[in-house]
Amino acid sequence: MGDFELTCPVSPAPATVQMAHGSGGTAMHTLLETVFWPAFANPLLGQQHDGAAFTLNGARMAFTTDSFVVRPLFFPGGDIGALAVNGTVNDLAMCGARPLYLSAAFILEEGLPLETLKSVVESMRVAAAAAGVHIVTGDTKVVDKGKGDGLYITTAGVGVIEHDRVIAPSAVCIGDAIILSGDIGRHGMAVMAVREGLAFESPITSDCAPLVNPVQALLHQNIALHCLRDLTRGGLASGLVEIATTAKIRLHVHEDAIPVHEDVRGACELLGLDPMYVANEGCFIAFVAASDAERALKTLGAQARQIGNVMSAHQHGQVTLRSAIGVTRIIEMLNGEQLPRIC
Repeated sequence: MGDFELTCPVSPAPATVQMAHGSGGTAMHTLLETVFWPAFANPLLGQQHDGAAFTLNGARMAFTTDSFVVRPLFFPGGDIGALAVNGTVNDLAMCGARPLYLSAAFILEEGLPLETLKSVVESMRVAAAAAGVHIVTGDTKVVDKGKGDGLYITTAGVGVIEHDRVIAPSAVCIGDAIILSGDIGRHGMAVMAVREGLAFESPITSDCAPLVNPVQALLHQNIALHCLRDLTRGGLASGLVEIATTAKIRLHVHEDAIPVHEDVRGACELLGLDPMYVANEGCFIAFVAASDAERALKTLGAQARQIGNVMSAHQHGQVTLRSAIGVTRIIEMLNGEQLPRIC
């Protein structure tokens, strides 16, 4: 066929929001960079952390918010209610704060069984008690049947920062040790197994849990703690890339130091997924001074591992991983999300 020429102008299709749940993919980061950050730009938002840390009448506080749209509503190890409480509590903990109060807003689909709602609310009550927080205000809306996928929850949380440290990507230092608090990938694979009706020899259980106590333990031990990040949507890989990009540093991690349960690894291999990018709801990474790495590991317990170090400054931020066979590759943000609707 020969060349041809269009004789009339063609209007480009209008841009639309594509499937990009959570903070784990390049599509979501594009939305943040092109829509939200330009519109809402301010110093607190510019921290690019799990929450905003600020001073109010002499008291240091932290504030965060999150929405939860997980499908199915119930999964091994938790449900959307426990997830909503723990997810918000953990974001406050990642700011170095002690969580105090939460709000909860419910979007209910018409026809949702009342027993389902009662079960979710009871789960939230139990999770809040375990985390030492109170749910003090909220809202409820009902949408037409078929418009709400059962139940969505939005929570916001306030906590108090009871120390004078800055715990944020901006505080990360060259030479810092990168500590991982536990094994990765269990939450995402637990949800995926239920959603797809997959049966494994041993059921995979979500790691959904509050992270207040281990973080407070690090603070009480006076560990030289510089940054924290819980590894939710986008998993370990995305958490590392986000911090490297924000802090403009190069991180280097070792694959054989990263704990993955064999059942999770097997499920990921079966489904063609990389556990580095699978969501977690009960583990985090801590950037600590290299001189305090051993104390941090001892404080966090037997499941914790040092997985790498902060190597140098880097104009755009970079994460490299040395594989189990000795090959080094660059870790990048996924273009999209491996597992949508898992948080």
